Amino acid sequence: MRLLTAAAALFAGLALSSGTLAQTPGFEAARLSEHIRILSADDFEGRGIATPAEQKVIDYVSAQFAAAGLEPGGANGGWTQAVALNRFTASGVEARLTIGDWTQALDQGEQIVVSTRRPGQSEVVLNGAPLVFVGYGITAPERDWDDFKGQDMTGKILVVLVNDADFEEPALDTFGGRAMTYYGRWTYKYEEAARRGAAGVIIVHENAPASYGWATVRNSWTGPTFDIVRDNADERVPMESWIQRDIAVGMFERAGLDFEALKVQARRRDFQPVTLTGAAMTVSFDVASERIETHNIVGRLTGTTRPNETFLYTGHWDHIGVGTPDADGDAIFNGAVDNASGIAGLIELARVFGAGPRPERSLVFIGFTAEESGLLGSEFYAANPLYPLETTVGGVNMDSANVYGRTAGFGIVGYGQSDFDERMGAIVEAQGRTVQPDTNVAAGIYFRSDHFPLAKRGVPMAYAKSSGDFVDEPVTPRIAARDEYTARRYHQADDEWSADWDYAGQIQDLEVYRALGASLANSRDWPEWKPGSEFGPARAASADRRE
Repeated sequence: MRLLTAAAALFAGLALSSGTLAQTPGFEAARLSEHIRILSADDFEGRGIATPAEQKVIDYVSAQFAAAGLEPGGANGGWTQAVALNRFTASGVEARLTIGDWTQALDQGEQIVVSTRRPGQSEVVLNGAPLVFVGYGITAPERDWDDFKGQDMTGKILVVLVNDADFEEPALDTFGGRAMTYYGRWTYKYEEAARRGAAGVIIVHENAPASYGWATVRNSWTGPTFDIVRDNADERVPMESWIQRDIAVGMFERAGLDFEALKVQARRRDFQPVTLTGAAMTVSFDVASERIETHNIVGRLTGTTRPNETFLYTGHWDHIGVGTPDADGDAIFNGAVDNASGIAGLIELARVFGAGPRPERSLVFIGFTAEESGLLGSEFYAANPLYPLETTVGGVNMDSANVYGRTAGFGIVGYGQSDFDERMGAIVEAQGRTVQPDTNVAAGIYFRSDHFPLAKRGVPMAYAKSSGDFVDEPVTPRIAARDEYTARRYHQADDEWSADWDYAGQIQDLEVYRALGASLANSRDWPEWKPGSEFGPARAASADRRE
C-alpha cells in the first residue's frame, strides 16, 4: 500500500494545467445549465422514485453517459442497479395528547408529522402509550454515555432532542464539540429506540439543532416513506414522528416539567430518563405498504492497465417528487439545485473524461436513487457493490452545487478525516483559493449525503465544494440568492432552475474533482483515513487486497 507522497501531491497541484488533463476539453456552463433545466422541469415531476418520472431520468442520464463514451456499468451489462425498497404511505392520521383530563388533537403536518417504516403492518394503533423524555436518546459506550440508564422502554413513546449533547454547550466536548456526530441524526434516534423496544419516537423539532425549518420536516415526512427491505421488523419502531417545539414545551409544562431545564440536564452523563407523569399519546393511522424497485444509474470508463481498481464519482438523481401544494399552488418539488445540479456535474465529468485519454484505473459514475429517503440507494450499493469496495480507490460525491459564482474558498465537509484534505488542498491552492474546513459542523452534513454509506465501510470519500466569500461583483445579490435558497427553496417547490445562474464556481469545483480523480486513476496511490478516524478500521481490515 502506498501513502500520499510529495510527488503525488505536486502532481495533483499541477494537474489543472499539465499532463493528462491538458488533453481533455473543459467544462461548459451552457451544458450544466441545460442539464439542470431539463432534469428539474415540471415534466420530470420532481424526480420521485418509483414513479413514471424515474424512467425518464434513467433514459436521460444513461443517454448522456453513452454520448460521453461510457459503457454501461450496472448489473447484467445494463445502465442500472436495481434497488429493492419498501414504500410506506400513512393515511387517516389521528393523534392526540392527553395529560390528566386535558386533551389536544395534533394535526398531521402542522403540529406533528407521523410516519412509519416498520414492515408487515396495515395499521398502527397506539392507545394511551406513556411518554418518556430520554434526552438525546443516545447510547455511546465509547464515550461513557447512556441516556437510558437501564430503564425498560418497551411499549413507550420516547421524546427525544435532535442533534447531540454538545450542540447547546460545545465546551463539554463529549461528542467532539459543536460538530454533529451520527448520534445526533434523526436516523440514529429511530434506530436506537427500536433496539430498546419502544412503541414510537417523538423528535422535538428546533430549527437550529436540526439545521432546517419545520417546512422541511413537513415536506419530507408527510408523503410516502421508504426503507430497504428488512427481514426483521423489530429494526423499526411502529411510529416515527416529529413535533413542533411549542407543542412540546406546552406538553412538558402541563406535565409539571420545565423543557429548558430538562434540556440542560440532558447534556450531562448522569441524566436519567424522565416520565411525563399522567401524559399519554394516542395515535392511529392506516399503512399502505408495497415492495418497489428503484434504480441506481451507473456508467463506467474502464481503465487501461488496472481496470479492477475503481475511482467513483457520485450524486443522487432523486428528489421529493409531487407533494403538498405551496401557497402558490405549486406541488412539484423540482429539485434544481438539489440535486439536478449534482447530476449535471456528473454528466459533465463523464463527458470530459470520455473525451480524453483512458485512465489506468477505472472511473465509475453513479447516480444514486433514494437519497431523499435516507441515503437508501447509496446504502444499497455499499452493501451490494458492483465493484469491490476493497479495491475502490476512493471517490467524490456531489450534492447541491454552487450556482451563484466563484468563491475564495473550498469547503471540505468532514475535514480531518482523510488525506483527501491535502490532495484537494494542493489543487485548490493552484486555483488561487483556500481550503476551508466545514463551516457548519453542527448540521452534521457529513452524515447527510451519499458518500456516508461508503465512508462507514472504509472507502475514502470526498464531499467538498465552493465556500466562503464570492470574488466577482456584484457580491450582494449572490449572497442574497444563496441565503434565499437555504431559507426558502431547500426542499420546497421553489427549488427551480434559473437562467441567471452563474456556473463559474461549480466549474472550479468540477476542475478540483477532475484533477483529484485523474491523479489517483493514473497512479498507484491509495488514499488513507487519518489516525483517529472512525472509518479507518473498516479500511484497514481489507489492506491485503490493495497493492
